Amino acid sequence: MMPVAPRRKLDPNARVGEWTAPDGWRHRRFDWPAVDDRRRLLFQTGRADMFEKYLDAFEHFHAQGWSITAFDWRGQGGSGRLAEDDTGHIEDFATLVDDLAAFWRDWHRPGARHAVLGHSMGGFLTLRALAEGRFAPDAAVLVAPMLGLRAPMGAVLGHRLAAWMAGRGDPRRPAWRRGESARAARQRQQRLTHDIACFAEQQAWRRDNPQLCLGSPSWSWVAQAFAATAALRADPRLSAITTPVQFVLADADRLVDARMAAAVATRLPHAEVVRFGPESAHEILREIAPVRTRAYAAIDGFLDRVAP
Repeated sequence: MMPVAPRRKLDPNARVGEWTAPDGWRHRRFDWPAVDDRRRLLFQTGRADMFEKYLDAFEHFHAQGWSITAFDWRGQGGSGRLAEDDTGHIEDFATLVDDLAAFWRDWHRPGARHAVLGHSMGGFLTLRALAEGRFAPDAAVLVAPMLGLRAPMGAVLGHRLAAWMAGRGDPRRPAWRRGESARAARQRQQRLTHDIACFAEQQAWRRDNPQLCLGSPSWSWVAQAFAATAALRADPRLSAITTPVQFVLADADRLVDARMAAAVATRLPHAEVVRFGPESAHEILREIAPVRTRAYAAIDGFLDRVAP
């Protein structure tokens, strides 16, 4: 069994296994069935994450009666690498959308209720799959979805720079080096969560489980992320999505642009938006207790309404 975060251990009924994509790529997956398997939740994480990071969230939703499934995205966690080192690389996000759609086909069970929860990059991939008609869950929850990237110089110049850098030299080279100093860790914590204890646990877990951890993104990943999120924001198929979608956003998010996500939500026929102010950073479900409590209550209420 793969190692897990120290604050949470796998329930005896939870399983860590493998799923193989149609092209033969092996993905690491997690399954925790409920006593009644008629409510099924596919929980997909963000860039550089692995499913152990969200065992607390799994525990919450399992207690609400959901069977929980997740898999590590191709190229991260326990699902191999797309670069020779720990750089997070992608050549085309369509590959990950294909993985999500293929996994859905294998996982979907007739007669059950199905929901997808995607955080950050997982939220972007979930919405793109919906727009492309690759699956049709009963409900989707997008937590801090990556529908626009924050960049020090602005999104337009950031996109141009990333595309230029990806086009010269090796596009797999890291866009920046991950800092490991105390100052760098503090800055990273401020971008992710106000819960210092939660972040400290994450840091300790990364040190103990380096084989599951990812470093900085490649220039190709950054360029593709700018281009793919812009394309999705302009996709006319958004207005044809029939799945009820809940957007859970942090207005003070310093990694993704919550304003762009909120604008996208207005184009969906069955969407609702839950917004947090300065009390929340990017990882809303790993924030301080008041934020988590409100977020879980909003998500539970939404799922109970649209996927009872």
